[in-house]
Amino acid sequence: MNVRAAPAGPALTMRDRMAMYTGNALKIGLFGANCSSGRCVTTVPERWTGSWEDNLALARMCDARGIEFMLPVGRWKGYGGDTDYMGTTLETVTWATGLLGKTRNLIVFGTVHAPLFHPLIAAKQFVTADHVGSGRFGLNIVVGWNEDEFQMFGVTQREHEQRYEYAREWLEAVKLAWGPNENFEYDGRFIRLKKVRARPKPYGGTRPLIMNAGASPTGRAFAIRNCDAFFTQADRTSTETTRRHVQAAKDEAAAHNKELDVYTVGVVTCRPTQKEAEEYYHYATIEQADWSAVDGILGKKNISPATVGEEEFQKQRHHYAHGLGGLLMVGDPDRIANQLADLSRAGLRGIGFSFVNYLRELPYFCDEVLPRLERMGIREKRKG
Repeated sequence: MNVRAAPAGPALTMRDRMAMYTGNALKIGLFGANCSSGRCVTTVPERWTGSWEDNLALARMCDARGIEFMLPVGRWKGYGGDTDYMGTTLETVTWATGLLGKTRNLIVFGTVHAPLFHPLIAAKQFVTADHVGSGRFGLNIVVGWNEDEFQMFGVTQREHEQRYEYAREWLEAVKLAWGPNENFEYDGRFIRLKKVRARPKPYGGTRPLIMNAGASPTGRAFAIRNCDAFFTQADRTSTETTRRHVQAAKDEAAAHNKELDVYTVGVVTCRPTQKEAEEYYHYATIEQADWSAVDGILGKKNISPATVGEEEFQKQRHHYAHGLGGLLMVGDPDRIANQLADLSRAGLRGIGFSFVNYLRELPYFCDEVLPRLERMGIREKRKG
């Protein structure tokens, strides 16, 4: 007997999901809080713990202050060094489910390595989290990553192009499990499923928001054609260059009859004066960097003086020390607000960024930067 259950909760649209249920032109989120040290490769004693208690306090703070989302890093093994950078991490789907159960408005993503999760198990995990959060779960899909992490699972990474072919099938299978069909089968090159039934369906009758950060031409094409949001690097010197990159991605999506939001990532050091911000940034990120961990990260990427030259190697060392890349934002509230406004004007839908210590630094950001963005018309004025 085929019994089709009505969607749980009020009807949601994909546009609701993509807007993260707010009218803010620029969505703001925190990135990497599920990992020890977050995204700052530093030895300072105040560096982020990544503990559940601190993550829960942070999520509640985000919820109260109007921060739209939290995005975790999918990490299974630390990078070593003096701090074993990212050596302690919370698994992202259970992390998201726990935070969704303790918040009311916050969007929480799971960052999932597709080759490590069976698509039907993954689809069930995601839909469970989505019901816990009444439609506030999002999926950040990762296609491939550090080879030694995959070795932990006895999984061999596919050749680059095949990774994305597999991910496309994986995502199709997940979407079928979320979709209206009561029973389905899937016969792909990599994935074959028989007599599948998957209940419940996502909350509100529409599926979770899906993000990806493919950097190669193949990865970029995968994200644009299969996902709702695409992470790209904002240009560090030119807003116009960022605008062109954002528009190109949106135009490509439109050619496939898709709507696409474009996001970026960054690292923020905000203090009352420019001098204070620059001094703390230099102290935490340069003077107290965990350089042995940075070199471990670069080693995984085959970046060394022998492969790229000494000058480029030193440039990459500094780049990765301040948060595994991303847009560097160091300054007083006016400077940070203006940088964020420029990103919005370049067409970016949102940014996920990190602090050295999220709980200590977010209140000042919310007190000083968010009101400036409200006055600029980039964010809506919060009630109460």
